[in-house]
This record gives sequence, C-alpha cells and structure tokens, in this order.
Amino acid sequence: MSGVETTPTTVDGAEKILSPEALDFLADLHRTFGARRKELLARRKERRTEIARTGKLDFLAETATVRDDSNWKVASAPKDLLDRRVEITGPTDPKMTINALNSGAKVWLADLEDANTPHWDNVVGGQVSLYRATRRELSFESNGKQYALGEDLAVVVTRPRGWHLDEEHITVDGEPVAGAIVDFGLYFFHNAKELLARGSGPYFYLPKTESHLEARLWNEIFTRSEASLGLGNCIRATVLIETITAAFEMEEILFELREHASGLNAGRWDYLFSVIKNFRDAGPEFVLPDRAKVTMTAPFMRAYTELLVATCHKRGAFAMGGMAAFIPSRRDPDVNEKALAQVKADKDREAGDGFDGSWVAHPDLVPVCLDAFDAVLKDKPNQVDRLRPDVHVAASDLLDVANTPGEVTEDGVRSNVSVALQYLKAWLGGLGAVAINNLMEDAATAEISRSQVWQWVHQGTILDTGDTVTESLVRRILDEEVAKLGEGYDQARTLFEQVALADDFVDFLTLPAYALVR
Repeated sequence: MSGVETTPTTVDGAEKILSPEALDFLADLHRTFGARRKELLARRKERRTEIARTGKLDFLAETATVRDDSNWKVASAPKDLLDRRVEITGPTDPKMTINALNSGAKVWLADLEDANTPHWDNVVGGQVSLYRATRRELSFESNGKQYALGEDLAVVVTRPRGWHLDEEHITVDGEPVAGAIVDFGLYFFHNAKELLARGSGPYFYLPKTESHLEARLWNEIFTRSEASLGLGNCIRATVLIETITAAFEMEEILFELREHASGLNAGRWDYLFSVIKNFRDAGPEFVLPDRAKVTMTAPFMRAYTELLVATCHKRGAFAMGGMAAFIPSRRDPDVNEKALAQVKADKDREAGDGFDGSWVAHPDLVPVCLDAFDAVLKDKPNQVDRLRPDVHVAASDLLDVANTPGEVTEDGVRSNVSVALQYLKAWLGGLGAVAINNLMEDAATAEISRSQVWQWVHQGTILDTGDTVTESLVRRILDEEVAKLGEGYDQARTLFEQVALADDFVDFLTLPAYALVR
C-alpha cells in the first residue's frame, strides 16, 4: 500500500516491527478512522466551552435508556483476566519489562503512554520489547547483571497513547497517524495471534477517554482489526475513567465497548487533572488544596470511585483501583513505615469497597496490594458478583470539589513547581516515569502540578501565608527552585512557563513537549 512514510530508526529489531505489512495495517486504520478521530477531538473543545459557560456537567439525557436497561452485560472475561487483584504499571524498556513481568503481580500494564516519552526510538523500542516478551525471547544485561524472564509471568495489558497525540514519525498520505492507532496497531498486528496461541490474548487499557462516542470509535477499530487478521472476538479493553466527562458516561462507555469491554479503572491522577482543567475558570468552589492533601476520601473522589464499582459490577465488568505511587526507600525506614501504612489503608479501602484489584508502581508494593485483596477475596478471583445497590451518586456529588479538606500553601506551590521542573527535564531526556521524593511521577501527576499552579494564579487564590498566588510569586519560587536544582533546567523551565503561566491553558503538556523531542 503506497502513501506510507516512516522516519528511520537504529533500534535493534525495528525492521520487523515496521514491516510493510504492519504499516499497511496502520494505514488502513488511519484512512478508515482518522477523520472520525478529528471530529471527536473537536467535540471535546465544544464540550469544554459549554462547561466554561455553565460551570456544570450532568448525566446525558439522550442515553438514559442505556443506563435504565438492566439486561445488557459486557463480554465474558478470558480465563487469564479473571484474577486482576494486583496490577503493576511501568514503561516498556527491556529492564522494566522483565522486572514487571517477574514481579508477582497478576497483570502488567505495559505503558506506552504516560510513563513513556514518545521519542521515536522509545516508541519502536517498546514494541520490540513487547514482541520479544510475548515470545519469551526477551533478555537484558546491565553492568554485568543479567535480567531474564521467569516462569510465572504477569498477563500483559498494553496502554496506547491517548487520542490527542499524533505520531509524527509515521505518516499516511502526508498526515501523521494518531499515536493511539500506532501503539495499538503495531502491538495487535504483531502479537495477537501469538498471544492467542499461548492461551492469552490482545488486552488493552484505553486512556483519557472523554465520552462514549470515543469508546464507540475504539470498538469499531477493534472489530475491523480482528477481521483484518481473520480473528474472532478476542480483544478485551479496560477503560480508564480518568476524565470528569467520562465519569458521567461510565455505563455508556461500557455499552459501546460491550463486545470487547473488560472493565473500568479509577485513574485517579489524571482524573484530578481533568477536574482542574475543565473547571479551571468556574470559580473558587472548584479550587483544590495542595496536591498532597487531596486524598481518595475527599467527597468528590469517594463519589467517583463508589459509582465506578457499582457501574462495573452491574454490567459484569471489573472495577480496577488506582495507583499507589509510593516508591520504597532502601535508605529511610521511617519514610517507608509511614508510606506503606498509607498504601495498605488505600488498598484495604479499595478491596472493602468492592474493587476487583488495584495498581502499584513498584514491585515491593505487590505483596501489600495482594494482602489487602487476598483478605477480602479469599479463594475467589474477583468480586464482580458483589453488587452495590446502596450506591446512589448524583451529578452534584461528582462535582463536590468545594468540600475537599485542606488549604493551598506556599509549600504546595513550591512542591508543584519543583516536581514539574524535575519531571519535565526527565521527560525531555527520554524518561517518562521518574521517582521524585519517593513517589513515581508520570505525565499525569505532572499535569496536576502545572494545572494547579495555572488555576491558582488565574483564580487569585489566597495562600496560608496571606499572600495571593500571582505570576510574579510563582516566578520567584521558580527562580529559587531552579537555583536549588542546579544546571540543565533551561528547557524544562521554559516549558513549565508555557504550560503553567501562559494566559491560554494548554490542554496537555505533552503537546508542546513533544515538539521538543520528536
């Protein structure tokens, strides 16, 4: 098929990943669905304009029949996806791939999205790692240490990029292909048949979905892809409910994907970012306190997670909990003791609420999460049969940001600035997941940091010191934090100023950031 162009790469194994047949497969998906994707991105902007005008969101009147119909369920789960009590997330470089697969977790979220800088070599290299891991051919050596795959491996669930990102290194008829189509398409094309032959299948996490219409697009892509390879219904997808608009369409999202749906995930960090982004100019009642003070017990977060569990189990789908981002310290036992207690409480709460599993960012947290879910599940693989008829969540509950305990402090501003700077520097250098202050920071947590600063400035938020958050105050703190961090932050600082201090809010920091690395 003509009209396909790719940028050269020196990644070992790239020629197999970027084969003419694989590129033809991507081209077909782009030509069939690319225009619809653009329409849906335009619809996002229209919806955001309406939120800015009204300061409100509500459940959709036009889809009430879907919510009221008690007869439909999602597709049955494959055998190797029945037990998801602990899932580990991480990027797809060889070392991380091996460590995640060997971690003892039930599932590995192979992250081609927020934990990955989409350098072209990273994009292709991640696919090579997944190709070799699927065939049990992946190994790695570093500083004389050998890394190899064990016998009992986690099930792979791959997360492609969100709809908003282009992949500039593959063009079809002169247009860049959506990063989501590239990531999904290359993994599915190369590995679906091999996975099925090994008793597994092509499983996916779908990020940053904002509406049931976007879920419908994914379902159409899945159906066409299965037919293209001569396969039956084999794809299973778990949708991250990590946007406030998607929270109002959980049932509709499952309905659109019901032939391929596996569950929903409470993507807590992007969810916070989405709340801030969508209601950034709606008034002080939508201003959140310091990021560190916003916990899952805040009323609006509690409503969101309770609704997710009830919705999933009503429809026979898995409800997956959020990320425990703590990274254990091998040098500070006091930090570990306090943080592990918080992780345990978080996972105990999720298991008690009815979640079927949850996420961790580090292998040392796998036992903590396992213990929490083992205590509730016992010998059951999940608790999908646990319905939650006691849950009644109104639109006002999901938007009850004003009752979040805590305040905005100068330390909170400073922390946001410092974390964002460090993360952006690492991202521009090719690392999409970075341990900062014993927390795993990725694009989602960086988004919270920079969007909070933007909102606090534009809302004229009053700090605990009595000072008002202004651009000049942020710039002073920026000067001080750059001085502490040392050299090499010029590009990260410029990018931070663009996404946190510009008059116009940038929808995703990865959009201007990508222009600097592609």
